[in-house]
Amino acid sequence: MGGTGREAERLARLRAAMEHEGLDAVAIVPGANFYYLTGASFHLMERPTLFVVTSEGLVHAVMPVLERSRWQAVAPDAETTYWQDADGYEDAFAALARRIAPARIGVEGQRMRVFEAEALRRALPAAAVVDAQAAISGMRLLKDAAEIDALRRAIAISEAALAATLGVAAAGMTETAFRGRLAAEMLDAGADGLSFEPIVLAGPASADPHGSASPDRRLERGQPLLIDYGAAWGGYMADITRTVFVGAARPEHADIYEAVRLANEVGRTVAAPPMTLDALDRRVTESLRGSGFAELVVHKTGHGLGLDVHEAPQVMVGNLQPIEAGMVFTIEPGLYREGDIGVRIEDDVLATASGATSLTSFERSLTLIG
Repeated sequence: MGGTGREAERLARLRAAMEHEGLDAVAIVPGANFYYLTGASFHLMERPTLFVVTSEGLVHAVMPVLERSRWQAVAPDAETTYWQDADGYEDAFAALARRIAPARIGVEGQRMRVFEAEALRRALPAAAVVDAQAAISGMRLLKDAAEIDALRRAIAISEAALAATLGVAAAGMTETAFRGRLAAEMLDAGADGLSFEPIVLAGPASADPHGSASPDRRLERGQPLLIDYGAAWGGYMADITRTVFVGAARPEHADIYEAVRLANEVGRTVAAPPMTLDALDRRVTESLRGSGFAELVVHKTGHGLGLDVHEAPQVMVGNLQPIEAGMVFTIEPGLYREGDIGVRIEDDVLATASGATSLTSFERSLTLIG
């Protein structure tokens, strides 16, 4: 790995970020960044599994011996120390320390566990182990053509699955039955897995933005149904939300829905380089607040999307980062009245040189089912 082409470009991008942050090395554990650089997908378990890149571009690893064959297949040139369960991992970390001597080593503050960071500190007592989450994950900020194709595939699978599930949904169906049918449709349509456990919330439960489906709640005529879900394909995650109504929608519910739909449209229309993500959030939120339902706004406009369902950039107040072509993020305004209704419409958009293209196309107008 890291010799030519795409992998070398990604390592170069990481090294540039390291130079900017004054890092002599970075240590990465299994997860999105690990996969992005190596193409290897390992579980984050009790066995320390570490990939290290130095500022010179040298690659090292600490790896459980049971992963030797898989690791050698993807990273034959990495200087790797393997360790056995019976021996423990301290000697492997010590061996790593004899090969590198960083003054500052960056780690993923949102991913690395305490015991891994402490093992690094014990092995490298003279090094400063610092949180470099933003610098490390920033290499994934701009998506290439292959990544965008994978996202398009994940989204197409997701949208086909939702259409099939809504086609059989009706009053009396439980939230968990709907969720199970939706998950099965995604897998049948070719998904590698699910981006996350689908959020399916009927009636007043829809007012909880991150609630959980229940076998005791059923779809009821005249009530909303909020569905937040996505398929995974090729390592990339779709994240889509639609809110529909069973049979009919009360006038005020329809007004709330229209306010969210318009805010979503504003976001997809105005997003363009070099607008900041702060400004984008403000435009979308101003649309919601101007609708007469200002008190029902509870969250930011969106987040980045790729190998993780939530990654950089965050579309929120205070993020003064300019939009750049190649960013993929969600536009997901919502309004929530506790004990009554929640409406969210979430689209996945790709920033281009002149604006933004919605990768999602599922119907946004008020939809009745059943």
